Amino acid sequence: MTRAIAGPEIERLIQLLAKLPGLGPRSARRAALHLVKKREQLLGPLTEAMAVARERIVVCSTCGNIDTSDPCSLCRDARRDETQLVVVADIGDLWALERSGAVSGRYHVLGGVLSALDGVRPEHLSFDPLVARASAPAVREVVLALSATVDGQTTAHVITEMLAHLPLRVTRLAHGVPVGGELDYLDDGTLAAAIRQRTGF
Repeated sequence: MTRAIAGPEIERLIQLLAKLPGLGPRSARRAALHLVKKREQLLGPLTEAMAVARERIVVCSTCGNIDTSDPCSLCRDARRDETQLVVVADIGDLWALERSGAVSGRYHVLGGVLSALDGVRPEHLSFDPLVARASAPAVREVVLALSATVDGQTTAHVITEMLAHLPLRVTRLAHGVPVGGELDYLDDGTLAAAIRQRTGF
């Protein structure tokens, strides 16, 4: 059992930080120490930002993103392409795509992927709102931006079947060799997908 290294308040801060993704107990201790040392510059403003987030952050009723307003800033942006609907599993995926700057369409967050092992069934995901949004006359393409895992691909197949009756194009992200990747370091599945989905040069 690890001995306490500080008072209960600081220990609680360390324990809470350790629950964040990517932070283990040692990283949490370093983060807590840094926050405490930089109380004025970091801890105070962080506490204020978290209080505001707790009070004001809402889930967008249109796409499922989080923001301080409903609909979110992405859904309110009139410059976005209404003909393209990009389906993602989680908000983190939406943020990653936005960070890339490659998407100009609208988003739809499913809230996860189908998973028999985790007990995630179709009724747990926002499939019905997706079909309703994809049925809008303006929508011409639904992009399935889901992970290349078994659960992600199963979810993609289910969505494709659900949208089959609509006059729109359903596409998915390309799979294969990443930019800057060396063939010798790639797994067999990635290489096979890259060969199957090869394009003209």
